[in-house]
Amino acid sequence: MTAWQQQLAEGFSNSSTLLEYLGLDPNLADPQAEQSFATRVPKHFADLMTPSIDDPLLRQVWAQGAENLQAPGYSDDPLQEQHAAAPGLLHKYQSRVLLILRGGCAINCRYCFRRAFPYAELTLTQRAMQASLDYIQAHPEVNEVILSGGDPLMADDKAISGLLDQLEAIAHLRRIRIHTRLPVVIPDRLTDALLVRLTQSRLKPVLVLHSNHAQEISPLLRERLQPYVRQMPVLNQSVLLAGVNDDVDTLSELSEALFDADIRPYYLFLLDRVNGAAHFEVDEREARALYQSLQSRLPGFLVPKLAREIPDRASKTLVV
Repeated sequence: MTAWQQQLAEGFSNSSTLLEYLGLDPNLADPQAEQSFATRVPKHFADLMTPSIDDPLLRQVWAQGAENLQAPGYSDDPLQEQHAAAPGLLHKYQSRVLLILRGGCAINCRYCFRRAFPYAELTLTQRAMQASLDYIQAHPEVNEVILSGGDPLMADDKAISGLLDQLEAIAHLRRIRIHTRLPVVIPDRLTDALLVRLTQSRLKPVLVLHSNHAQEISPLLRERLQPYVRQMPVLNQSVLLAGVNDDVDTLSELSEALFDADIRPYYLFLLDRVNGAAHFEVDEREARALYQSLQSRLPGFLVPKLAREIPDRASKTLVV
């Protein structure tokens, strides 16, 4: 078992234990919310928290009673993804396809738009692999494959290398993009072997991280990222979350921390309206005002694009 897999196995699997670890009241964990969507938090991420129920990292992962409230306009499938073009494959935008490589994550974020996704049915499996590869081969307009999940880096380096072998054989592909939160919560996942395989590929690699707060950009993450940022673009996507990063100071600090770590701010998304996450939503008018303040505060290259994803649109929808 590798170091990152060991850390994966040793994380927190319920909110009451996590709260107790932080010296907080374990009774603040809501059993119904926990049953609906299990807690999963690596110790590295927990150690970045402060002992407060208002800690922005804790608020992202702690199962609380607000998740049980029903809100109009929310659903289990807010992006209408549960009808795949092929098993484990989503073809939402013309030039790129998304492969659901692994259903699991190292961390269960309570606002996750795929928290109710039927991974058992729609995750790419070895049996279904050929159908997905055949689909890509039959669509020459596709030049980029995005590995997603769950989290694609839950697959080990050998599995990722094998998939790259198959994708590299499709002549019209040019890029491989990996969307992952795993290095933020377990930086040791950024292994030397993974870097070597990505940089040896004929497909140009792009790494897209997911962090929402400067507190998440740990010294260990910066250290593990350094060999990667020298070899490939490393971008970041965030979600605008009430009580986590919904003020201009916090968003500015996040962009500055990302840039200091050689990560480029890419997107700031409005919340996808998945059941259980309504308490995280920031009103669009407030989001626009925050964004305008962010533009005034930061140089343009540190300002991520404010956007939302709307089903059946040809691209992300910019909000301003």
